[in-house]
Amino acid sequence: MRLSDKQAFVADIEKQHGQRLRRFLASRLRHGAADVQDLAQEVFLRLLRIDHHETIRSSEAYLYTVAFHVLHQHFLRRSAIPEAVDITALINEMESAPQSDPAKQVETQQQLEELQGALEQLSPKAQAVLILHRRDGYSLEEIGARIGISRAMAAKYLSKALLHCRQRLRETK
Repeated sequence: MRLSDKQAFVADIEKQHGQRLRRFLASRLRHGAADVQDLAQEVFLRLLRIDHHETIRSSEAYLYTVAFHVLHQHFLRRSAIPEAVDITALINEMESAPQSDPAKQVETQQQLEELQGALEQLSPKAQAVLILHRRDGYSLEEIGARIGISRAMAAKYLSKALLHCRQRLRETK
């Protein structure tokens, strides 16, 4: 199937059902109104991957089936986001270790080195998102605009970075 045929098929579905799809998605998101556009885009991208769209009996039913699956995956990802780690507080705690206890100083230095190592293992974007969010206090929307990614992608990078740092710090304990 040619790409132009797929694009025409998806454009037609978007024209006929796009507004209702966005309302459907918005009605099922608790606080993720900003995610509606990203999820709708994901639905349409999945429709572009269909090779034989002419075999679909009801494009509207198929659209909502795909949207339901996208929502399900979205909620699974959201529930997998780890709890927040305040890196600044962690560093402050490590740096404020008693200076008179050499063993505590060595342990603190090792933890700081582990944190630095964990940060260096992250992709440049994941590292940037983590630092901008945790150290500089930027919102996910601001980070997305600043580095040219969507809010949802910034959330994914942040989740990945926090999980990675948490796992690395647990290994050292």
